[in-house]
Amino acid sequence: MLLKSLSRLHNLPLASLFSPTLSPKSSPHFLSFSARLSHSTTPNRSPPHLISASNATAKTSISDSARFARTVLFVPPGVDADDVSEEMILPGSNIVLGPYAGDSRVKEVEFVKSSARARDCPKDNKPEFAILGRSNVGKSSLINALVRKKEVALTSKKPGRTQLINHFLVNKSWYIVDLPGYGFAKASETARMDWSSFTKGYFINRDTLVAVLLLVDASVPPQKIDLDCANWLGRNNIPMTFVFTKCDKMKVSKGKRPDENIKEFLQLIRQNYKVHPSWIMTSSVTGLGRDELLLHMSQLRNYWDQ
Repeated sequence: MLLKSLSRLHNLPLASLFSPTLSPKSSPHFLSFSARLSHSTTPNRSPPHLISASNATAKTSISDSARFARTVLFVPPGVDADDVSEEMILPGSNIVLGPYAGDSRVKEVEFVKSSARARDCPKDNKPEFAILGRSNVGKSSLINALVRKKEVALTSKKPGRTQLINHFLVNKSWYIVDLPGYGFAKASETARMDWSSFTKGYFINRDTLVAVLLLVDASVPPQKIDLDCANWLGRNNIPMTFVFTKCDKMKVSKGKRPDENIKEFLQLIRQNYKVHPSWIMTSSVTGLGRDELLLHMSQLRNYWDQ
């Protein structure tokens, strides 16, 4: 059964932590955000849109597998929770692969431009994925791993070097957007405010944005600045996927494994989300999650194109 095979699917004891990630067909990545939800005051039940209005016994007749899918997994458009099987779940994630997934190969990539303001970004209406995270989270390394080119996004040992909105065109049809890293310690307060202003303007005004890939360092305990960023995106209904980076590492001084840090992060995020965003584990060193993330991006992109 799907429920019994969880440990084999993810190799991590994470699944019992998540709220539903099913979404209405009109928006495959709808985020239901709620200010400080409490486990003691919020009943543990499926959101109303998951219950059939024509079947008064839907709550009691739902199968264990469907209940599991609706309470743990990101079920994309075109997939019914009752039809989810373990083969459909991307390893190291809560993401179900659906019919909109297509060719995810990166055949060519080119740098297009850097923009200091959202209104200066490309205006060709191609879909795009914004990559966001703390300045030392491994954004450039992830981009390089996705496209398998070492110099596409320049890596630097000094955090905060990327302070513009950088567009990279993939297969001449969609963009990867490298956004400035937030929270770099050596930047002045004025620089941090300027970054916040133009980056937030990009999120709110960019109609071609398919989803934000919010990178979170799994090698360290949850950071308040990451939680604050995730909650801001949620409050503004910005679609996102958590991409946990450095899952091959464990900083001995911190004392916790990446899976333990991920568990803690998702528990904290759950306090503010009725519907949990999708998430995936990655490593730019070992290639963990690279192909799976590209498949997930393909199904979001192809649905957006409809």
